Amino acid sequence: MAVIGVSYPFASRAYNGNMTARVRLNSVLLPLLIIGILGMQLLDPSKMWQALLVAFGGMWFIAALWVWSLKSHLRLTREVRFGWAQVGDALEEQFTLTNDGSLPATWVEVIDHSNLPDYSAARAIGIDARSTNTWHTRGICKRRGIYDLGGTSLRSGDPFGIYTVEIILPEKSTVVIMPPVIQLPAVEIMPGGWMGEGRPRPNIVDQTVNAVTVREYTHGDSPRIIHWPTTARRGKLYSRMLDGSPASDWWIVLDVDSKTQAGQGWENTIELGIILAASVADRGLRAHHSVGLLASGEQTIWLKPNSGERHRLEVLRALARLEPGVLALDKLLERADSTLGNRISLIIITSSVTIDWLPSLTHLTWKGINPTILLMDPASFDAPQSADSLASLFSEMGISCFILNRGLLQQPDAQPGWRGQWEWRITPSGRAVPKRPPGDLTWKRLG
Repeated sequence: MAVIGVSYPFASRAYNGNMTARVRLNSVLLPLLIIGILGMQLLDPSKMWQALLVAFGGMWFIAALWVWSLKSHLRLTREVRFGWAQVGDALEEQFTLTNDGSLPATWVEVIDHSNLPDYSAARAIGIDARSTNTWHTRGICKRRGIYDLGGTSLRSGDPFGIYTVEIILPEKSTVVIMPPVIQLPAVEIMPGGWMGEGRPRPNIVDQTVNAVTVREYTHGDSPRIIHWPTTARRGKLYSRMLDGSPASDWWIVLDVDSKTQAGQGWENTIELGIILAASVADRGLRAHHSVGLLASGEQTIWLKPNSGERHRLEVLRALARLEPGVLALDKLLERADSTLGNRISLIIITSSVTIDWLPSLTHLTWKGINPTILLMDPASFDAPQSADSLASLFSEMGISCFILNRGLLQQPDAQPGWRGQWEWRITPSGRAVPKRPPGDLTWKRLG
């Protein structure tokens, strides 16, 4: 999307020990004026000085009493929906401002310290005595990464503008914005091992000769295993479930060496590589493969092959926080040599169009590892290098290679997002009917 989770109340000192509140005198002019009037009254007693002293002194007293009430009785509760988010998802928060005191807050400035890109929950609002105001904020998660939601500060003051009170609420939650999963083009992952090796794994679709049964077609199935008689009979696609395929694991190796990347801003080969890694992992897990992830950025990601929804989220979280590093692809493959084992499917995602890493790759193929290369074309990101020559070399070597370009970042799937967004269906009469609600609508407090 380490996720948006349970909540906390934002409160004054009487409600929350983590809160800090401070009162600031905006100007020393009023105290100096009162002292001056008091001095004149002592030197030259007069009802005029007394009236001025009562007026200005009373104003000062009321302002102090007012700001003390706000400091002691203002509190804010901040809640958010969903336990995680993906690029394109809607982030919605609910704020509840409560004033338990006997004096109103004519103005309250809510200052948001979140660092989520293009999102701010700041607002100016007023609240009566012994009342509650509730409002919502909404934003779209545009960039993957790990961000802080909160803390928050409340700033208010008396109606005369003499004092300002600031209530600092440091509690925050971490929100993980995970990369999107897109529909891959015609990319076929080479299976690991040879026919008859390994233990058969149930529900695996692979290119073997023994068809056991059929199941509904899922995205990523090869057209060659579609069972056309069943498809014709039932009116939708069905794939053959085949017996005897080797239980090969998928290892995804993502090259994030900063020296080989191309593109500007968030439209670059690093972001494309991360989206491809997320999409390949999702495809492999849905096909019941165990999927591992290896990438060396600022911090090394080394997730051993596993399966299940929990592992899928673990892979996406790791990709969400991935930043470019300095380890070259050949060094990364050399370090992984002893760990990858034999008879696996190796998926290498890179924008490196040099031949520096070919010896390391060749050594892995000697161990029986079947590589599939997803080669991002730097030329599509306005770089002078092109992937065509290296792809031709892989073709001569008999290594499966697919060239992917910048266009994948611009397709709608690259910013899918549905959490927090309603999906509507228009009836023939023109009425809008909700087709899908935005997931779990439960509000969860931050903290």
